Amino acid sequence: MGLVLWTIIGGVIIGLLGKLVAPGGRDNIPLWLTVICGILGILIGNYIYKAIWGYGGTSGIDWWRHIWQVVVAAILVVIAAGVTGRTKHA
Repeated sequence: MGLVLWTIIGGVIIGLLGKLVAPGGRDNIPLWLTVICGILGILIGNYIYKAIWGYGGTSGIDWWRHIWQVVVAAILVVIAAGVTGRTKHA
């Protein structure tokens, strides 16, 4: 149960960071979709990181792995914004 909770919390954080760095102000998708993009960003980002650099761990925070997670989440936010077709009205 703890892993699921941490994945959801991490999904919120990574999803919001992905939304922040996504080009074009992609803040027009709902929060639940941002969380889904964040969770998928964590899973896919980890997979890509481990596929390129292997399974070696670090003694501290692995910033490169987190950067991969945020980049993947940002790409997913852009895709989600395009698929949902929502437009931002000013």
